[in-house]
Amino acid sequence: MIGGKKWTVACSLLALLLMVLAGLARHAQNVLLGPEGHYFDSAGVRIHYTDEGNGTPLLLVHGFANPANLQWRRTGRIDALSRKYRVIALDNRGHGRSDKPHDPSQYGVQMAEDLVRLLDHLKIGKAHVVGYSMGGFITLKMIAMHPDRVISAAACGAGWERATRENADFAEAVAKAVEKGEAGPLVKRLGGVDRPLTLWERLAVKVSTAYFNDPLALAAVARGSQQLTLTEEELKSNNVPTLTIIGSEDGLLPDARALGEKMANHELLVLKGRNHMNTDVSGAFLEALEAFLAKHTPASPADASPR
Repeated sequence: MIGGKKWTVACSLLALLLMVLAGLARHAQNVLLGPEGHYFDSAGVRIHYTDEGNGTPLLLVHGFANPANLQWRRTGRIDALSRKYRVIALDNRGHGRSDKPHDPSQYGVQMAEDLVRLLDHLKIGKAHVVGYSMGGFITLKMIAMHPDRVISAAACGAGWERATRENADFAEAVAKAVEKGEAGPLVKRLGGVDRPLTLWERLAVKVSTAYFNDPLALAAVARGSQQLTLTEEELKSNNVPTLTIIGSEDGLLPDARALGEKMANHELLVLKGRNHMNTDVSGAFLEALEAFLAKHTPASPADASPR
């Protein structure tokens, strides 16, 4: 009888511990994903977004495995920009609170179309569009396909994505690594040190790929990225004011320079000493971005719609 009571108490304590751990996990996930905002249907995929501030609409597009809350809110960018603009930040499909298809055909061009469908959903004619890393490549594709929907574009931490065998092989290597909870090829491409990751770095990769994201969805994002390529003709015909801010230590700097050489109406700003992981959180980045947006913001936000 005594043994039975001890077993019952032990089971109860274990159940309580599991409940506490589950609660902590949910809390941690909510902290990473941020406050829940709104949803809309984008060609059958449920997309999450937040909408705050007033003025000329500004659409924020985050990077790979780095949902809007981490890219824009926890870095203070939403707070700073929403003082002057109506800031709309979406979780790209495959990320955050948005749906996560496993089919590569659901990414690439569809991620650029999500931006246009979101503007349609909100009845916004034109907006500033600011993207970083993967979000920068998506932004460039959007302005090539729908220049009439963009006031100005900041495609930062990004460059010219060309349809080459090398880029296709890289996308497949990233996809296979992410499926295993790794990120070696991507870290190396972005300018990371060419060495084995530390325990904490490996843990960070695991959390970003498998905890609040779906590794199979991220692999599909990587494979679908080949749809974001642009031709030289598309770059030369660009009529949207475009800015690229990138760090001097970013592995994508050669791609950004190639973009600057070919793209019309384009400005390139290289921040000395900054890399892919810390350019967007720097004061110089925000200062340059705000100056660019102010320069291209119409006197009256006619395209902003009432809520």
